[in-house]
Amino acid sequence: MSKAARTDTQSPAPHDADSHDLIRVHGARVNNLKDVSIEIPKRRLTVFTGVSGSGKSSLVFNTIAAESQRLINETYSAFVQGFMPTLARPEVDVLEGLTTAIIVDQQRMGADPRSTVGTATDANAMLRILFSRLGQPHIGSPQAFSFNVASISGAGAVTLERGGKTVKERRSFSITGGMCPRCEGRGSVNDIDLSALYDDSKSLNEGALTIPGYSMDGWFGRIFSGCGFFDPDKPISKFTKKELHDLLHKEPTKIKVDGINLTYEGVIPKIQKSMLSKDVDSLQPHIRAFVERAVTFTTCPECDGTRLSEAARSSKIKGISIADACAMQISDLAAWVRDLDEPSVAPLLTTLRHTLDSFVQIGLGYLSLDRPSGTLSGGEAQRTKMIRHLGSSLTDVTYVFDEPTIGLHPHDIQRMNGLLLRLRDKGNTVLVVEHKPETIAIADHVVDLGPGAGTAGGTVWFEGTVEGLRASGTITGRHFDDRAALKETVRKPTGTLEIRGATAHNLRDVDVDVPLGVLVVVTGVAGSGKSSLVHGSIPAGAGVVSVDQGAIRGSRRSNPATYTGLLDPIRKAFAKANGVKPALFSANSEGACPNCNGAGVIYTDLAVMAGVAITCEECEGKRFQASVLEYHLGGRDISEVLAMSVIEAEEFFGSGEARTPAAHAILERLADVGLGYLSLGQPLTTLSGGERQRLKLATHMADKGSVYVLDEPTTGLHLADVEQLLGLLDRLVDSGKSVIVIEHHQAVMAHADWIIDLGPGAGHDGGRIVFEGTPADLVAARSTLTGEHLAAYVGT
Repeated sequence: MSKAARTDTQSPAPHDADSHDLIRVHGARVNNLKDVSIEIPKRRLTVFTGVSGSGKSSLVFNTIAAESQRLINETYSAFVQGFMPTLARPEVDVLEGLTTAIIVDQQRMGADPRSTVGTATDANAMLRILFSRLGQPHIGSPQAFSFNVASISGAGAVTLERGGKTVKERRSFSITGGMCPRCEGRGSVNDIDLSALYDDSKSLNEGALTIPGYSMDGWFGRIFSGCGFFDPDKPISKFTKKELHDLLHKEPTKIKVDGINLTYEGVIPKIQKSMLSKDVDSLQPHIRAFVERAVTFTTCPECDGTRLSEAARSSKIKGISIADACAMQISDLAAWVRDLDEPSVAPLLTTLRHTLDSFVQIGLGYLSLDRPSGTLSGGEAQRTKMIRHLGSSLTDVTYVFDEPTIGLHPHDIQRMNGLLLRLRDKGNTVLVVEHKPETIAIADHVVDLGPGAGTAGGTVWFEGTVEGLRASGTITGRHFDDRAALKETVRKPTGTLEIRGATAHNLRDVDVDVPLGVLVVVTGVAGSGKSSLVHGSIPAGAGVVSVDQGAIRGSRRSNPATYTGLLDPIRKAFAKANGVKPALFSANSEGACPNCNGAGVIYTDLAVMAGVAITCEECEGKRFQASVLEYHLGGRDISEVLAMSVIEAEEFFGSGEARTPAAHAILERLADVGLGYLSLGQPLTTLSGGERQRLKLATHMADKGSVYVLDEPTTGLHLADVEQLLGLLDRLVDSGKSVIVIEHHQAVMAHADWIIDLGPGAGHDGGRIVFEGTPADLVAARSTLTGEHLAAYVGT
């Protein structure tokens, strides 16, 4: 008996299952990582820091999260895997202790014109069910309230085999959808200016059509010449009514030209399908310029921009239609849903309340469900994706965040920190890539990568606590407690830009004078109306250079040299030095290696398994034909030049035999924005968010303009790089430019000559100017949220 009692008092030996408390990474070599080995504690908040381009995303997203997702995908059947993205195993020796990874990144949400905040978060789906059950009068199923479902009806005979006989029966069907028939669920109708499509004094063969890509030399020329609906040599002004209708509006019709079966379609329906069905911002620049010139978008007069049919708008709950509910600010909609008490739909109401409350909790209560998802900023899109994870019952999950504080006012960062800690406290592993000291400060564990960016980074420079980081002497440690001081003197404006009666989105008839010739910072909490004021009242155009947060579009064939236009002067310099055609020095044109088509690697698709990319044996990954590599400029061939970093290339093209002023000017701008470490031929798909933003800024610095409008240029910038950015902004202002910056970073606010603060809150609580003046006056007054946080930051 005593023996049994003694056994009970002994502490039990730890269970083997409890020994897996670390995520172990050994020998990671993805992108610029140099054999990184690291152990990350589970169920803790780990923050990854380091200068932009040091390898944070490569370690967290492309190694840990990517392998977790790949292993989960492999648990599905081959049939299901066929519908999923195929992922290759990251270049790493050992990865142990992984748990399910949920990635919340900065990727913008799809810019499809039919996608809204409500459709992206499933809130609309729940509202549609709610209205189909409780709405009076009852008009049909949930799809009767969907602006993506058209109403269709039809009837006809069907043939059936019944009892050995063939029987014909008449059948009819109808689907009641909620789509507005006039605008087809888009909320806006377009009016096309015919004078922008063609010059009616010319014939088609003389080049009457002025639409990009509609040349008479290619297939369009064949179709227009051979269709027989009109004379291509006759001026359009002489066309009969029928001929003009056939040119502009004819429905798709099968025709035969030179023995080839083709389809003829009128110009306007063709433009609507190819150009107007996409979001204008996602079009190529020359096509976007044409659309903005030729097409006027106006609110649909039939549905008043709600996208819904009259029947869908007629069904109401307590006097509110689904269109009214989607147009409400989400914080107001949440209050309205809380007042509904209907036991028959109780589970639905509970879920809908939770979703809407999550919006408010995460600081997005100022949005409305009918807001197009393509208009959300990077920070708003990221927080919208977070909503489905808040309140989830899952534990022991790895949440991976990419700079969750982007686009957040210092006031909102505290709330975001609380959310990250709540996720951790539920027993989850939270991995955060972050630059803001306020978020680094709450970490349980910090991993600092560096010491530099690109090839100078890729090693773990520090691992440990926040206190250890402060004392570590790394770049992040040294700059962690940096605080920009207020300027002793501010510049005097050279003029003013008057904005009168601004009412875009939530702005309340705002009048403001924006000083010119100085550095102006527009600030305020997220959703207070900053972008509406600046982008809505100062449109990009004559004399205005606007650098927004829109993503760079580019395939794995695109690189900094092609994106910035740097490759053109380089190709011409090579061609001139060797007496050959410039096209030979393009890996996407005549100079491409014939074996890999200029990709440098050969991709083998393995269906449900990850494709294999093998370095091309013929060109050894250099992407060019061997004969092209025999041509030299300044002792280097084209592949060696594309392998150079921006700093090396700047020196190379700055003097000597390879001196090329046009290339040197572009390289100087790239170095100015802190991208000196990038190699010219690095694929754009491997760049981090901060690097892409600065690449865009470097490209726009060449634009001729007197006013620069920058939207959160510190996005993705390390504390040390912010100083360099401030120097760049100073140089722009000192050269006679006016710089207007939308920004939340206190260092930029402190450095400003003039601050315009919007607020006091977000959504309908914002939209007013709450302060105008110098940073020193804002700190002294402390009359706004921004003033309080800036005063605390500069330590007054």
